[in-house]
Amino acid sequence: MTTTFHAQDAHGTAAASGFTPFQFPGGEWHLWIDPDAVVEETHATVTGATADDLVLLGLWADAMHQRGLRAVAHLPYLPAARADRGTPFGAKVYAAMLNAAELDEVVVFDPHSPVAPELVNNIRVVHSTDIVVQRVIPALNGYGKLAGIIAPDHGAADRAGRVAEMAGLPLFIADKHRDFDTGKITGMSVPELPADGLLLVVDDICDGGGTFIGLAEQAGVGRDRLALWVSHGIFSGSAVRLHDHFAHVWTSDSHPGATGSTAGGRAHIIELAPHLEADRNAS
Repeated sequence: MTTTFHAQDAHGTAAASGFTPFQFPGGEWHLWIDPDAVVEETHATVTGATADDLVLLGLWADAMHQRGLRAVAHLPYLPAARADRGTPFGAKVYAAMLNAAELDEVVVFDPHSPVAPELVNNIRVVHSTDIVVQRVIPALNGYGKLAGIIAPDHGAADRAGRVAEMAGLPLFIADKHRDFDTGKITGMSVPELPADGLLLVVDDICDGGGTFIGLAEQAGVGRDRLALWVSHGIFSGSAVRLHDHFAHVWTSDSHPGATGSTAGGRAHIIELAPHLEADRNAS
């Protein structure tokens, strides 16, 4: 389970939640509520995309509403955001599960496309641009001058372009070649890159890592000059090979895969909680 409940005491200090999940012998999830807990529940956090977590989130929201409180969910990895078309329409199904919980606010981080967020009620999107510019780029500057931002394909161009514009760096857009019958990537095209300096690849999701490995191989600039930021590090399968091609790999804690064995414990992980709260307070 990746669902956690957050609370604070009367002084505004973080405290243990009064809600404890458990399963009945029949398999149904439920919540035990501590009658002696003198805390204010603030929000629930769900990382990853399991259906069990969404059921727990719905139970928690119902309990919060019965108490006359707001139910706010931090759901940084929006489930099925990549399934934004086709049959079945996964993004619509997952959105229906979230909407059934009648949450007062759903906070998501850098969703894959605009389709899935438009299906979720009371959603607030936190973009990755500020984190990359304020956290990742300054850290990379300690290893050498950053010479540009790379979008691994045209789908990532807007996201990477926002980072490049804010950081005052040139943007380079690569392109994937795909066999549309099988869906497999057959090659990459990379524009001419600067002869010197670090290059940061920016995208939203790394699953098996094939796109980024192919990009690094085609770029031909050497591992020491390449860094990677992905908002959501699933890091499955061959993603373990990322570290053979990128000297620095950055991601957030939005998905359990970020700290999984495939990542080898070598990815730099940014905790999203303060950024999600700061974005709300600034809006």
